Amino acid sequence: MVGGARGVWFPAIRTGGGADVFTERLAAELSKRGLRTQITWLPLRAEFAPWTVPVPRPPAWADVAHVNTWLPPRFLPVGIPVVATVHHCIHEPALQRYKGKLRRIYHEVWVASNERAISRRATVLTAVSAFAGSSAARVLGNKRVEVVHNGVDVDLFQPRQRLQRDRFRLLYVGKWSVLKGVDLFPAILSELGAGFEFCCAGPGSTDSRALSSTGVMVRDLGRLPTSEAVAKAMQEADVLVFPSRMEGFGLVVAEAMACGLPVVATRGSALTELVEDGVTGFLCSQDDAKSFAQAVRCLAIDDGLRIHMAERARRRAVERFSIEQMVEAYAQIYACCNRA
Repeated sequence: MVGGARGVWFPAIRTGGGADVFTERLAAELSKRGLRTQITWLPLRAEFAPWTVPVPRPPAWADVAHVNTWLPPRFLPVGIPVVATVHHCIHEPALQRYKGKLRRIYHEVWVASNERAISRRATVLTAVSAFAGSSAARVLGNKRVEVVHNGVDVDLFQPRQRLQRDRFRLLYVGKWSVLKGVDLFPAILSELGAGFEFCCAGPGSTDSRALSSTGVMVRDLGRLPTSEAVAKAMQEADVLVFPSRMEGFGLVVAEAMACGLPVVATRGSALTELVEDGVTGFLCSQDDAKSFAQAVRCLAIDDGLRIHMAERARRRAVERFSIEQMVEAYAQIYACCNRA
């Protein structure tokens, strides 16, 4: 039994995003440690039309409920403590330019209203990064937020012996969207030219025509179906390039570091909490394709530097972002809820 609690109930909306992965991993790891858990998945319409979905009852054995701050308060249980987690940074002013009018209104009116209600009801409010927590403060006011970084399975995501090959391999994992900075890749690859290979993985169609004209060998791995497949792609790469313009955490960055990959990422949002500039990788100015290319080239021509950063990246992931640390932090939070 973990932290003196009997069990944790996760009423959650199935969205197909990172919050689903967080919930599944946390519940599974808590179960391994002797805590009873149950996820009750609600359909996606529960987010925007909650009145159309029946309210589930918590299991009789559950003494803590753990929810996403986006959950409409209709689905909160009565009579047991609630832990609510902030996963996003949707209220950042810089993010507004990447939203359409309807999405902006939806976030500002509907989601923000739900988050305020959830935060008032929550016994403990957590965030996956300090950045996400400070961003949520725009809506939640002075509510205290505890930071619990997302955890990575450092046994699955671990280094493998580097394969000898003719080209230095760059990897990008994530949605192919402007917010993720993928529009910079044609310019980054053009700066690098021959001698490099670019592998991209994730949902969405890549701009294959623009990428293929750069002189860099391009391989589209598509959407990787399992964590094992993601780990394998990372273990076969030399560097993760992640020019995202905004991240609430950046799980693929932590996973790549656990695999011993130096990371070249954007300086800003939560990425500065993961990547230690000049130690575990490089942080580049947003939208500066030349800076990204220069950082990649430094790693490609200096094998000693790459190896040193790879070792430090792995060490940082194990020490700061392991699944064990995340689970232990939440176990302590659950125990505090039960004593409150």
